[in-house]
Amino acid sequence: MPALFVTFEGPEGCGKTTQVRLLAEWLSARGYDVLATREPGGTRIGEQIRAILLNPAHTEMVPAAEILLFSAARAQIVHEVIIPHLQRGGIVLCDRFADSTLAYQGYGHGLDLNVLRIITAFATAGLTPDITFYLDIPVEEGLRRKAQAGKAEWNRLDQRELAYHQRVQEGYRQLIAAEPARWVLIDARGSIEAVHMQVVREMERRLAVQHGTAR
Repeated sequence: MPALFVTFEGPEGCGKTTQVRLLAEWLSARGYDVLATREPGGTRIGEQIRAILLNPAHTEMVPAAEILLFSAARAQIVHEVIIPHLQRGGIVLCDRFADSTLAYQGYGHGLDLNVLRIITAFATAGLTPDITFYLDIPVEEGLRRKAQAGKAEWNRLDQRELAYHQRVQEGYRQLIAAEPARWVLIDARGSIEAVHMQVVREMERRLAVQHGTAR
């Protein structure tokens, strides 16, 4: 079977991590060679960078340093983990990828989108997802969910002002509008199982196309 690179995006508290895990279990139960990972992180080096990036104490971090740290972690996971698994014909599920950079550092911080795309293309060796699930939820609801999850889940990005998160969400909407064939919009306001079933239905359709059995 051809390789498949699937990413999950969305505002804070939308439930991406849970849905990546559930989809990985669903695919594995059906015999697919699936790898689930996350950004930033997913490698020994990437997890150390993640700790720096998300530490709430690092309030002095400037946007330029932020994008370069995210990109360093991304370069490591792409070359060490993602590309090798895809080359073996497997499926990779990633909790966030390059679209997060455009949404958070581009639309959120106002950094030059063209510069970000150049940096990202270098870090990823041009790798782009085949499918991107966007878990849609109002910003306020997502942040409320994240806060209720406890202090361990609250990070440096979460503590930014509401207007920042609203700019990020609007950025995602523009990214989706520019490339609708890749993006799958999922209503994430329902139960975990209801969201999972939306994801599964779309994956079944995409896999059928790959296998040549789509109707």
